[in-house]
Parts: sequence; C-alpha cells; structure tokens
Amino acid sequence: MPNDVAAVVVTYNSERHIAELLDSLPASMGDLSYSVVVVDNGSSDGTLALLDARSDCLVVRSTNVGYAGGMNRAVRESPAHSTVLILNPDSTLDPGAVPTMLEVLRRTGAAVVAPRVREEDGSLSPTLRRGPTMGRVGGLSFTGLPAFTERIEDAREYDTEHEVEWAVGAILLVDGELYASLGGMDESYFLYSEETDFSLRAKDAGLPTVYTPAAGAMHVGGGSGESATTHTMKILNRVRLYRRRAGTFRASIYFGMTVLVELRRAVLGHDKSWSTMRALLRPSRRPAALGASDSLLPR
Repeated sequence: MPNDVAAVVVTYNSERHIAELLDSLPASMGDLSYSVVVVDNGSSDGTLALLDARSDCLVVRSTNVGYAGGMNRAVRESPAHSTVLILNPDSTLDPGAVPTMLEVLRRTGAAVVAPRVREEDGSLSPTLRRGPTMGRVGGLSFTGLPAFTERIEDAREYDTEHEVEWAVGAILLVDGELYASLGGMDESYFLYSEETDFSLRAKDAGLPTVYTPAAGAMHVGGGSGESATTHTMKILNRVRLYRRRAGTFRASIYFGMTVLVELRRAVLGHDKSWSTMRALLRPSRRPAALGASDSLLPR
C-alpha cells in the first residue's frame, strides 16, 4: 500500500530552521503513514551536516536546480504515496494538522489544501491570494480593493473553509495523482510563481485549491533571505506567468506596468528594484537560470 503522505522539502542554507520542521512532523501526521525526503540544493552552511545526523528523512544532494526542480526530484525519490505535502524548511506544523488537511482534500475533491498559517510572533500570516490580473500588477494594492489587490489581507477571509485561486506554497497538501498528471511544478520558473502556476493549472482542470482554518502551521518566511537576484526572479516570473496565461498582447501591457511599478519602488528607496529595472529592460541582465533572456518580453 502507498503511504498516505510524501512530505517533501527543499533546503538551501536552511541550517537555522530545518530541524524544527522535521521535529514537528511526527505529531503533525497523527496515525498517517508517511515518508520524508529532503533535497538540498547545494547548501554551503551546516544544513547537510545537520541532516546527515538524523535518521528520520532521506537526504538527496543536488546542485541548485531551483525550488520547483528540487520539489519534483523529492517527489520522484519518495516511496509510493497518495498525497504530496510541500513544505518550506522554515515552517512547522501543528499536531494533527496533516490528517485534517487530508480530510478536507478527500471531502472536497480539491487539488490543493492550504492551512491557516501564522507568523513567528503568532500573528496571522496572509497566505491566500487572488489570481494575477492587469489590475493587480501592483502599485494600487494600498486601496485594499480586490480588483487591485492580489494578497488577501482581510482577517475574516481566514475564518472559514473556502476555495481560493492560490495560496503561498510554504505548506500545501496536494493530491498525488494530480501532481503527477500535471507534470509536477514547472521547473522553468526556477524560483517563485511555481505554486501559483500549479494551482491555476489545477483550476483549469476543474480542481480547486481549498483553504482550511482547521489545520495550523507556522512559517518564518525569508529563511534563505532575499537578494537583488531573487527579487528580480520574482518580478520576472510574474510577467512570464501572466504571458503564458493571457497572451503576448496583454502581457506587453502588463510588462510596461511592471516596469513603472518597479521604477516607483526604486525611487521610494527599494534598492533591489534598480537591479530589477535593469533586468526588465535589458534581457542580458536577467538571471540565466530563468532562460528568459532572448526577448524584451520574458517568455
């Protein structure tokens, strides 16, 4: 019989957090059968030494193939399973969280289930998101209006179980057959937007992402830090995702609006946005890992 859950983690210089995540898993799983596979994407700190000293996970050494690539490899290395539990190394799960998520997955026929997540200080982490649209490209999110805001900030939206377009990928339970049928996460994104793309592709197939407040977890956030390069990847991948879903013409407008938003951020003191501006306007300056340097409008 396959395991109920394949827990999969990708680490990259995650020495400060990974032990807490792994320590939280037994209680979070209840009576479920599960495996744990950690793919390390070339850490240079003490992550591997820490992992090698443990006996509760399979450790796979890898070069930095990106977050999606690491996740897909972790799933391939896992024993047979019914569901995939995607975990960031800087997260922890509450006792009994996974059986609760699994019950929701089976009852609703969802593709993905997202739990209620809190910040390290115990406050609500707003992990739910609306889909990308022209109005939500950025710059007007301060209005709080759904037409202009991708991130769902209203705390009332986190009180009840409901469908969402996508949720931040720090802790997600995914139907195993669907993960395989969709080809896993799209590795061309390398880092950022892969969970957005996955949930939207599942929705295209008629299978929703469901949020449940009945399962709890904690996510520190920024466990591997953000650099000018990763900020650039995040912004470029938003444009790439929109182009793949909306077409070249609309994506050209989206791209222009993104340039203006990053210019505004740079002028207001967001230093990383200057590097992102250069990468948006000069394809040769884009991170090679994205493979998006062949045209002004990133593919």
